[in-house]
Amino acid sequence: MATTPTRDVMDTALVQVTGGHRLSGRIPVQGSKNIALHLYAAALLADLPVVLTGAPDIIDTGVCAQILRHTGAHVATRDGCFTVSPSGTHCPVVHPELGRRVRTTAVLAAAVLARTGEVAFPYPGGDAFCPRLIDRHLAAMQAAGAEVIATDTGIRARCGARGVRAFTIDVNTPYGPSLGATVTAMLLAARAHGPSLITHPSIEPEVTETARFLADRGVLVHFDQEGLHVSGSERIAGGTFAVAGDRIEAATMVMAAAATGGSVHLDDMTAADFPEGLARILAGAGITLADDASGGVRTQLHGPLRAVEAATGPHPGLPTDTAPQLAAMLTLADGTSVIGERIYPRRDTHVQGLRAFGADITATGSILRVRGPARLSSATVEAADIRAVTALLIAALAAHGTSTIRGMFHLRRGYGHLLPNLATLGAEITTIPGGP
Repeated sequence: MATTPTRDVMDTALVQVTGGHRLSGRIPVQGSKNIALHLYAAALLADLPVVLTGAPDIIDTGVCAQILRHTGAHVATRDGCFTVSPSGTHCPVVHPELGRRVRTTAVLAAAVLARTGEVAFPYPGGDAFCPRLIDRHLAAMQAAGAEVIATDTGIRARCGARGVRAFTIDVNTPYGPSLGATVTAMLLAARAHGPSLITHPSIEPEVTETARFLADRGVLVHFDQEGLHVSGSERIAGGTFAVAGDRIEAATMVMAAAATGGSVHLDDMTAADFPEGLARILAGAGITLADDASGGVRTQLHGPLRAVEAATGPHPGLPTDTAPQLAAMLTLADGTSVIGERIYPRRDTHVQGLRAFGADITATGSILRVRGPARLSSATVEAADIRAVTALLIAALAAHGTSTIRGMFHLRRGYGHLLPNLATLGAEITTIPGGP
């Protein structure tokens, strides 16, 4: 399981990729990074040990384990199992340094607040490809009865003697329902006295899987036309729960293979696990997904890649976390592709790097235009968020010559074995820890 390496070493790590190799073969898909990070927080609510199987072997898993330990929980990580056991002591603080290294800091804080009635936590870190507010998270804490005080360094929240109370909260934003705030509200409601209602909830798998986890532990959770209803419980059971496969990693592998003219067989996934919007865009580009009789899902590329018009959106639409990789793949497609970003104000930190490879790509506000097919050539590039560095990796795999990519710390935050899996498919990749 992942440990937390020092930032100075990981930030200077690099890989060298010799492109032009057609990728094909069979590989497994890890447990979902985004789902797991929310389940780690939810596990803090249980009164008995929780074992999460299929936990991804990534840096963020190690960071979350340390954050949970700092709050007083006993945490063990081994062979893909993330075990959380409650203790008799609680520290109502999300570690100020570690909390700035993941995006789910406010969700973790909500779990601590629900258990202890108070919490102090730093502002979240993780990927910063655009401003990402936590106002809906704080509104949920206030709705649950907490006094919330913001400072330059972080947030303090404290409930009265009776702890969190039942509430109603709207988690909608100008860009659609907030995934993280939906989970924050759900965790608070799970420990509140009485029924709570979350209106305009996100229905992303991170939310529905956390709801399923809580329901399996005895919390009454259900969706209807009003929103997400949660009836709080004074006692939440433990047990084992499997982390679902990572749909973002699966999409990344499909696009990487297609960019090189290849196809891939993914274990631990089915065609139905791909959101409808993603499957539709892949089909439009010439890539089909089909369940295989031997298990898993097989992809097939039908002729040259074709240009598409796409827009990210809430589940079951095109996931925003696949948009940078999609842009990289579409640099090889015939025609002009358009990708609209509708989850965040903009998402274009990968554009400059793709241009370095020779891609014809422009960003206008939240809209990207990609003209192809481009003849990609090797480049030396760097990115500062998980999906942007993955997009550059896809471009390097398709480019002529040997490329150098910095920012591998960010890759390891979200992908446990992406580079070895690509090598299994035929990629020529050399990792240089620390870099020159």
